Amino acid sequence: MSKITVQQLLDAGVHFGHLRRKWNPQMAPYIFMEKNGIHIIDLNKTVVHLEDAANALKQMARSGKKILFVGTKKQAKEIIADKAKGCDMPYVTERWPGGMLTNFQTIRKTVKKMSSLDAMIKDGTAETLSKKERLVLDRTKSKLEKDFGSIADLNRLPAAIFIVDIKREHIAVAEAKRLNITTFGMVDTNSNPNEVDFAIPANDDAADSVALILDFVTQAIREGLADRKASKDADEVEDGSEVAVEMLAMAAEGAVVQAAAVPVVQEIVAEAVPETSAEPVQETAAQTVAQTEDAAPAELAPEVEATTAVEDNSDTETESNP
Repeated sequence: MSKITVQQLLDAGVHFGHLRRKWNPQMAPYIFMEKNGIHIIDLNKTVVHLEDAANALKQMARSGKKILFVGTKKQAKEIIADKAKGCDMPYVTERWPGGMLTNFQTIRKTVKKMSSLDAMIKDGTAETLSKKERLVLDRTKSKLEKDFGSIADLNRLPAAIFIVDIKREHIAVAEAKRLNITTFGMVDTNSNPNEVDFAIPANDDAADSVALILDFVTQAIREGLADRKASKDADEVEDGSEVAVEMLAMAAEGAVVQAAAVPVVQEIVAEAVPETSAEPVQETAAQTVAQTEDAAPAELAPEVEATTAVEDNSDTETESNP
């Protein structure tokens, strides 16, 4: 994972805070100074907290867990959607539906309803509806996709949520805390950093600042996913090699058993047929074969004689009756 520098943060305007009259005293440890009535964030602490948050998110992604990105600010919507799609994670940018985490089963029912409406349109069932019914269906589907389309693949509660502006998204923070879900957040000087588990002191109003922070975070998530995929591939190769080794071992064991069985069989045969009786046995077998050959013509002789007699009688009758 690449390092982020103070100069990059400075160029993106991450250090700008809110007016002094709007500050939260809990942010005092993260404020470097005040200038023209505006608090300046200490970027050295921002770098430390940002790297800690990125490492934690990377570990979660490596474990196959989902991270939900939340941010409904106008200047952050498109950035969050783009970055979250890049690392294949769910996100919420339109509005936070109350009870999305604490009443997750109901939200899943709404998502299933959206999927069923989409299936009706695809398989042509919607074409059989009246014009008014089809219009209502399209409007309902569009509204559901706008609010829940980005979480359609979220089949279980996320392991963590990343929030841009925790003061604005206080409902999401409260639900996550109630369910003991790990929270990450960009915290400006007007917010309380103690409300989230991983607070990143940064300017959450500027688009460049949000883009830089999210880019660094999502890069760590992508690296975690890549590590997970590489680990799975290595496990599959290892399992295949283990199976091959086992098969070779079984084949070798069978060959050894077969080779070891040969002298045993020879010994059994030798015990069953002693050397002293080998010649009489061979002579007896030869006599039996000879008797069989002699007996076969004798048994067939009467049949041959009978056949010859029948043929002679037929010839005689033919001569007497021209």
